[in-house]
Amino acid sequence: MKLKRILVLIVGFIALGLGTLGIILPLLPTTPLVLLAAACFSYSSDRFYNWVKKNRLFGPYIENYREKRGLTIAFKVRTIVILWVSLAISMLLLCQIWIYVLLSIVGVCVTTHLVLIKTRENDF
Repeated sequence: MKLKRILVLIVGFIALGLGTLGIILPLLPTTPLVLLAAACFSYSSDRFYNWVKKNRLFGPYIENYREKRGLTIAFKVRTIVILWVSLAISMLLLCQIWIYVLLSIVGVCVTTHLVLIKTRENDF
């Protein structure tokens, strides 16, 4: 049982690390990775779960998701623009048809997901 908690804790730290990189690298999905880390921490360590919930960088991701607050329209637009600019640069640098197809599918899926998330009027 203790080994399982340790493995889940390790997965939580890996997810949090990748989520942190996702803040800088638009192709890594920050929110799902931070939520995965929070779920792993909630199972394996109250200390780290409370830390990630109260963290000024990651806390809002978790709180907005748990409270089902949604995203502002400005955030959605900014995120979608950054996503597609990043995808276009990647496509130009990696000139292969399968990469165009793969990145286009990722872009459409992420854009659809963002559009379907509840839109809120203002920041709290």
